[in-house]
Amino acid sequence: MSLIDREKGAAGVPPTPPAGGRRGGPTVADVVRAVTTGDLPIRITGYDGSAVGPADAGITLAIHTERGLSYLLTAPGDLGMARAYVSGDLGLEGVHPGDPYEALIVLKDQLHLRLPSVGEALSLVRGLGWERLLPPPPPPQESAPRWKRVVNGLRHSRTRDSSAISHHYDVSNAFYEKVLGPSMTYTCAVFRSPEDTLEEAQRAKYDLVAGKLALKPGMRLLDVGCGWGGMVRHAAREYGVKALGVTLSKAQAEWAQAAIEREGLGELAEVRHLDYRDAPREQFDAISSIGLTEHIGVRNYPAYFGALRSRLKPGGRLMNHCITRANNRAPHRSGAFIDRYVFPDGELAGPGRLISEIHDAGLEVHHEENLRQHYALTLAGWCRNLVEHWDFCVNEVGPGTARVWGLYMAGSRLAFERNEIQLHQVVATQNGPRGVNGYPLRPDWTP
Repeated sequence: MSLIDREKGAAGVPPTPPAGGRRGGPTVADVVRAVTTGDLPIRITGYDGSAVGPADAGITLAIHTERGLSYLLTAPGDLGMARAYVSGDLGLEGVHPGDPYEALIVLKDQLHLRLPSVGEALSLVRGLGWERLLPPPPPPQESAPRWKRVVNGLRHSRTRDSSAISHHYDVSNAFYEKVLGPSMTYTCAVFRSPEDTLEEAQRAKYDLVAGKLALKPGMRLLDVGCGWGGMVRHAAREYGVKALGVTLSKAQAEWAQAAIEREGLGELAEVRHLDYRDAPREQFDAISSIGLTEHIGVRNYPAYFGALRSRLKPGGRLMNHCITRANNRAPHRSGAFIDRYVFPDGELAGPGRLISEIHDAGLEVHHEENLRQHYALTLAGWCRNLVEHWDFCVNEVGPGTARVWGLYMAGSRLAFERNEIQLHQVVATQNGPRGVNGYPLRPDWTP
């Protein structure tokens, strides 16, 4: 979510005086007027009884506490709003916390923020009290800033990657079961039409991956960053493939292995709690990487794709599926909210950088496909699940974490819809002597 659209000017909507008469100092409404410009598209209310914006607005932003105001003042932009919202000090009325998508559209498109003048800022701070500029402790859901994570090792070291993965994926398997649905698949689905169910679309995604890898009975598949083993189990069950999945999340590995045994797939499928760098160094017929590349760091792409290439037989195929920036010049690192609350140390590159790195690792790139619009539909489905199971999810992980997920998924849906980020699948082969790779003259799957 990004609410920053700085312009000059002052808000043109008069505030409602606080109940019981105006206090001597500035009100929350005064602060809002000082940092916004133009007509407000929403109602904003304060803990002091003041309010600003149209009374009949469909969406209300309620600043419940002085701590909430301090969050907003000490970390302007996404991070301060996230802290106040996650802690419950900032409320969003008119939308469900499991899917605040409609509110994010209004805030992003119609709420314009500005920097107050030095004089305005000093006057506000004197009236509010200088203690308002002391940052309150962040909510427990927030990861440490990047510079403090060095205690867990250098960025993208094994120990630090393990900690980052645990922060996001070891929340609660029961929570994920409700949000992701029966497939327990936390990656972009493939929709033949918007009317497809989430489960139908996730099955279609696995079939698409299997087709791109030309999976057949008896083949050996390595799935790196396998999550809860969805691809591993699908490949074993539907294609008779002997599949091994590896994940850095212990909770995922335990759930996946239990699902394998429950489905009677133990002779064909296995999931291990392993770093991809420690995957067996045997030769696999095919390798799938579905949603791992985002976590490894752009500077590690050469080593990453080199490691996958070294485990691929001549003629074998790699299918890499990952989120990318919309262009190759965009910053790799994520914004403050995503980095602190969702994917610590996550990095995204543009599609050109991704394809170049696969190519430069010695693999031959044959096919690329952008599934950006499919991920928007996938996220909408996950938000519907969170709304439907909100009470269960809150009881399982707490209201703060549940709010993080609603905000993150709805914001990501909007970003995919507006082409701010994309999802690319790239198919490449490990060529044998004289360029032999067994790849057909035309794709042997139905995209």
